Amino acid sequence: MTSEEIIAQLPYGDDFCFVDELTHLSLDKIEGNYRFKETEYFYKSHFKNNPITPGVILTECMAQIGLVCFGIYLMAEDTTALRIVMTSTDIEFIKPVYPKEQVKVKAKKMYYRFHKLKCEVKMYNEKDEIVAKGILAGMLIK
Repeated sequence: MTSEEIIAQLPYGDDFCFVDELTHLSLDKIEGNYRFKETEYFYKSHFKNNPITPGVILTECMAQIGLVCFGIYLMAEDTTALRIVMTSTDIEFIKPVYPKEQVKVKAKKMYYRFHKLKCEVKMYNEKDEIVAKGILAGMLIK
């Protein structure tokens, strides 16, 4: 399965999809990136005159690449009616992410069994500095 095929299966609309491309796919890890557009809806109010990407959006970006895209890849043989439900998060935020910044997400599989995927996930800025890191887990349901 190609990265384009995986992205095409994401269950998000244009204003809530935080995956531009996937740059590495394997059974043990996935990498991808997203550039936060200056026109993202959440920058209007977070924070006024000093926009910063909300932590919940950074978590969502990490989950879309590190859980959802990874889950689609791992279940490539049959993704019909696939839903991914996040079951736990433990994320530490280290640096802010501003409009126009591109982030890279790297997820490493901790385990995948009984359709539960748990990953160590890290997000990097364009200077290759860690901006967020943690553990995400989710259930892949057909």
